[in-house]
Amino acid sequence: MQWYSFRMKLILNWLLSAAALLAVAYLYSGVVVSSFTGALIAAAVLGALNMVVRPILVLLTLPVTLVTLGLFLFIVNALMFWAAASLVSGLSVTGFGAALIGSLLYSLLQLAIDFVLQRLRFNQ
Repeated sequence: MQWYSFRMKLILNWLLSAAALLAVAYLYSGVVVSSFTGALIAAAVLGALNMVVRPILVLLTLPVTLVTLGLFLFIVNALMFWAAASLVSGLSVTGFGAALIGSLLYSLLQLAIDFVLQRLRFNQ
């Protein structure tokens, strides 16, 4: 039962993350998503980048992050968003400023998605 719950949460999180990317593209013209399939691929790539590359970047930029009181993490998030857009043909970003705004919107939507998934209690 617990393995089923984990898989369901993972798939639901992936689908909602793709929907969040579509919402970012709808809300902000600097981010363009070609289709829901492109959003699914972009959400998977963005998740993989955030899982593998982001911790390395956070560790390497720790002194700058401490000096800026954590504000440099916004730049790291924008770089991850921009990298995903350069790797996936279904997601495009017009520039670094668009990547920054897109990553902020996407992070806010991801926060809401995580909150809803915790309320659904998939982890029990």
